Amino acid sequence: MTSIPSVQNVAARQLMVVATVAAVLLAACGKTPGDAAASAQPVKAAMTVSTTVPQALEWPLTLRSNGNIAAWQEVIIGPELSNYRITAVNANVGDVVKKGQVLARIAADTVENELSESQAAVAEAEATLAEARANNARAKQLREKGFYSPQQGIQTQTVADTALARLNAAKARRHSAQIRRANAAVLSPDDGIISARAATVGMLTQPGQELFRLIRGSRLEWRAEVTAAELARIKPGQTATLSSPNNDTIEGVVRAVAPTVDPQTRIALVYVDLPDNAIQILSAGMFARGEFRLGQSPALTLPQSAVVLREGFAYVFRLENDKVSQVKIDTGRRVGERIEVSGLDTQAQVVNSGAGFLADGDTVRVVPAEVSATTPP
Repeated sequence: MTSIPSVQNVAARQLMVVATVAAVLLAACGKTPGDAAASAQPVKAAMTVSTTVPQALEWPLTLRSNGNIAAWQEVIIGPELSNYRITAVNANVGDVVKKGQVLARIAADTVENELSESQAAVAEAEATLAEARANNARAKQLREKGFYSPQQGIQTQTVADTALARLNAAKARRHSAQIRRANAAVLSPDDGIISARAATVGMLTQPGQELFRLIRGSRLEWRAEVTAAELARIKPGQTATLSSPNNDTIEGVVRAVAPTVDPQTRIALVYVDLPDNAIQILSAGMFARGEFRLGQSPALTLPQSAVVLREGFAYVFRLENDKVSQVKIDTGRRVGERIEVSGLDTQAQVVNSGAGFLADGDTVRVVPAEVSATTPP
């Protein structure tokens, strides 16, 4: 005789069928019963962060450039006399000299003898002229009395004129000798600083020989290199700021802009006058970086800590409903701890601290900036 199942057994079998169907449905959706339970729990925040918003500021508009430090004007000082020996050298490299200061002396014995001879020649020519003029005066008196013919009067006048011409020539030779004697001292043509010295005691002077180099006025200039496109943005009178190798800041003023561009490199030079004390910090021939101030322009800025560099691009993490999304931006000028950005609106909430530890889609907990953490909790 067949037995009838009890009501309890039937109910148990029905529950088993329902559980089996639910497990099959979850497996079809790629989930397990444990996943379903986990999804019901709240998502844990990946990090505690602080946020900020872009700030619009008026920032200086600058143009960066590189260039060399050079002398404003460098004078080559050489001897005026040739084939004479140098007897004394009174200046060395780095000496600050004044205009007219004696830098070196040349043996002038021969020049002194030439001057003495020229002075004697002048005295002789003066005596000859006095005699010729006296003879001409007597000839005029005798011609008036009929003793001299007009031809003889012309001859005496010619002798007097010739004597005057010889005296003038002798005076010119004496003046030349005086100049040569003065040139026995090599003088500084202007105030400045000696940048090079080739003169030594005992060397023989030669025409066109370089004895010293002088930086006029001890003035230096910065010869900045700019491209042809940048050249039109720079005008005389603008301010330029240089950074020395010792991290000293020096300000100069644009004196001139080159009227030509190198056809090979497409680079033009901008000449920037530096202050008088620049020679105490910089040296001619030194490489320097700097920037030109072209005015001011508005800039949308963020703290540099809010910008993350990844794979050669700049990103920020924008906060929306406790989740962050990675946004690619463009960067520009930097002033202090802030950086110019583009690609954001002024109301965007951006992660300020800890952005380097975040990933796109992370859930975060926002706290004030002064208590924020930069590492995961």
